[in-house]
Amino acid sequence: MAKPKASYRCSACGFAPPKWVGRCPECGEWGSVDEVAALPAASSASSRAATAVLPSTAAQRITEIDPTTSVAIPTGIGEFDRVLGSGVVPGSVVLLAGEPGVGKSTLLLEAVRRWAESGRTALYITGEESAGQVRLRAERTGAVNENIYLAAESDLGTVLGHAESLRPGLMIVDSVQTMIAGHADGVTGGVTQIKAVTSALVSLAKTSGTAVFLVGHVTKDGQVAGPRSLEHLVDVVLSFEGDRHSSLRMVRGVKNRFGPSDEVGCFEQRDTGIREVTDPSGLFLQHREATVTGSAITVAMDGKRALVGEIQALFTNSPFATPRREVSGLDSSRVAMVMAVLDARVGLKMEKRDVYASTVGGMKISEPSADLAVALAISSMHHNRPLPAGTVMIGEVGLAGEVRRVPAIGRRIAEAKRLGFTRAFVPAGCLEDRPTGISVVEVGTLSEAIDRTKADADEPAYTF
Repeated sequence: MAKPKASYRCSACGFAPPKWVGRCPECGEWGSVDEVAALPAASSASSRAATAVLPSTAAQRITEIDPTTSVAIPTGIGEFDRVLGSGVVPGSVVLLAGEPGVGKSTLLLEAVRRWAESGRTALYITGEESAGQVRLRAERTGAVNENIYLAAESDLGTVLGHAESLRPGLMIVDSVQTMIAGHADGVTGGVTQIKAVTSALVSLAKTSGTAVFLVGHVTKDGQVAGPRSLEHLVDVVLSFEGDRHSSLRMVRGVKNRFGPSDEVGCFEQRDTGIREVTDPSGLFLQHREATVTGSAITVAMDGKRALVGEIQALFTNSPFATPRREVSGLDSSRVAMVMAVLDARVGLKMEKRDVYASTVGGMKISEPSADLAVALAISSMHHNRPLPAGTVMIGEVGLAGEVRRVPAIGRRIAEAKRLGFTRAFVPAGCLEDRPTGISVVEVGTLSEAIDRTKADADEPAYTF
């Protein structure tokens, strides 16, 4: 009998190359192509059919299943619960990924503290630090509780043994890349090891009802490290983002089987731990000057949350033949497009000036709704005239100089009104009902918006 021909498959994307290669030609992952045992050819259709196995438990009617067994339990951290979908679902597996030092362990330690304070048992598995190091951080952040159990382990079998003996309601594994499965091949943190470890922890969560949080690393381009199937195995994928030069941290939902996947939670990193920020718009505007040139306020949507932020622009005479264009917190390609529209459609010439554009407070805005604010900030700096006080600018700018509609305009205006703004520049025809308590100025073109800001600039100043 002829030996079946070996086949190969990428464990990251599932692509099957004709021979073994070091790098998958489909997804570009290194070391992810493994040999797959080929099944011998069957001689008949009956031999190819799967053998039926009597199930250990009979299938139930969906109406007979108790829905209270999977009710979410709040952690006590409002911003974290918002992203999770109202809390931790028993038996769920959550992957929290982020850059080193952003605060993943600190956030989860705070969640464990809140969980333990409610009388529930929590198990914290650390594979990157010693138990003493975690205890020191817990002392600093006030996360010491007798219901928290701590173990410094990297062997998967030992971790499963701890979970079996303690039966915790919540278990943290920090991190999944440091765990070792003895029954699987490959190096620690490799594709095969991560899949084996995650599969075992998912099985543990589903059979015991323990909620498992996995801490994951990210690659240099911000993607979750490991095979792509890792995100398919878990129930929730969260991305923890933050700038090293700012205290602001964002927990962003990427995948969520129990709630919306576009929610965002805001936190502030401090020496004493991490604190939730229920009103991030106030954090972005706390140092704002009311009468400064080159400054504009906009309202951006981050998931379902409306965030009010400040955009600043600055010009200087360039000593070089090619002027500099520096952008921070904004999409550099969109800023370049807005500057081109200002040059071609409005007549603002900036070819001999260095131009700097930035957000304030570490806020990042990538959506087109900030185009109008960027354009008016640049126009304000060019004419050396502050924009009207107490005004927000919302709208996308097209190449023809028109101001286009953006989604969720009502929610944006409501957030601006809540913070005390009195006027909003919006695209023409975007509102069916006029809001009360705030003046709405509809503009159709960028030139019209600039003319209206000049006409309104002499009105009484607005102060926060």
